[in-house]
Amino acid sequence: MSGALIYLDHAAATPLDEKVLAAMQPYFSDAFFNPSSPYAAAIEVRKKYESAKAALAATFGAKADEIVITAGATESINLAIHSSSGHIVTSSIEHHAVLAAAAEHDYTLVQPTEKGSITPDAVRAALRPDTTLVSIQLANNELGTIQPLRDIAEMIRDERAKRAEAGNNTPLLLHSDASQGFGHIDVHVARLGVDLLTLNAGKMYGPKAVGLLWAKPGVLLKAQIVGGGQERGLRSGTENVAGVIGFAKAASLADAHRRTEAERLSGLRDTLQTALVEAFPEAIVSGSTKKRLPNFLHISFPGIDGERLVFMLETKGICVATGSACAANKGTRSHVLTAIGLAPEVADGSLRITLGRLTTPEQIDRVIQEISSAVSAEQSRTNLS
Repeated sequence: MSGALIYLDHAAATPLDEKVLAAMQPYFSDAFFNPSSPYAAAIEVRKKYESAKAALAATFGAKADEIVITAGATESINLAIHSSSGHIVTSSIEHHAVLAAAAEHDYTLVQPTEKGSITPDAVRAALRPDTTLVSIQLANNELGTIQPLRDIAEMIRDERAKRAEAGNNTPLLLHSDASQGFGHIDVHVARLGVDLLTLNAGKMYGPKAVGLLWAKPGVLLKAQIVGGGQERGLRSGTENVAGVIGFAKAASLADAHRRTEAERLSGLRDTLQTALVEAFPEAIVSGSTKKRLPNFLHISFPGIDGERLVFMLETKGICVATGSACAANKGTRSHVLTAIGLAPEVADGSLRITLGRLTTPEQIDRVIQEISSAVSAEQSRTNLS
């Protein structure tokens, strides 16, 4: 490995912000008490916990008693989906947690456009009279494509009205996994029009293994973890006080700096994209280039082995991915790239590059140089140049 590490896989995990760690630290040591205990020190910890939940909820337009704290986005997704009692509609490019949970129910998959967008018309076509839940992510975790969630929510409101007129009282709810979007684009439950929302602290420079599910008042959830009755009986287990304190701090910081950071990251991302496409005109940028997260670049070099590129870049101190961490761990071709119709030789030559707070212009210059060198070397090796 040469030079300092350049980390460009923020879609997989973000480093813990120092301010977040400082906020959490007391609850690992001095304020270690179980918030359900009856004595004064524990009651004070309970107050801090509830205050953090309120601050956390406020960052996306909600209230503390509307959120359930979980051990991460996967658990939150499972709680949302397994609370559904009818047919489920979701998309073929969702996170594996959504797809696996939906597969335990009667469900229909909606296909994306070639840009990785899920259209309201496609969702509408998949609805049935017994559909109770639609789950569409706010932004795709491989392409960065931002979904037209507000338009989908509006369509669902229209469908609810039609059901009511027809005497069909079956509820129809909209859930969104917004884990990738928070801190990059506006996430506010009222403006999005969702009924259920999943967030993940580990994607916003907060602690790993802490997440939440927000449910609109009146939406009924079915507990998946039972025991002590914590989180209003919806998620039993001793409260993760330090985790929630950190989650609230991370969300506050991410929300406060969202606009300026989005502008900075999109500028760096565009510099990287322009340089690589100019150097390799055959390269393919996947997903929407107009409606995507500011820190995402998904680029493919046809005929090149993306996994070899990742290894070559790692030897130079650069961490990127070929796709989601889940797909990489399974050693399978990305279901997202297959769904948008990328040919195997294109999909297999893909890199997912996701920038973050510590990314600098100097790092981007070095990344351009190292990726260009690695791709050129591979093209020469495979006689593709």
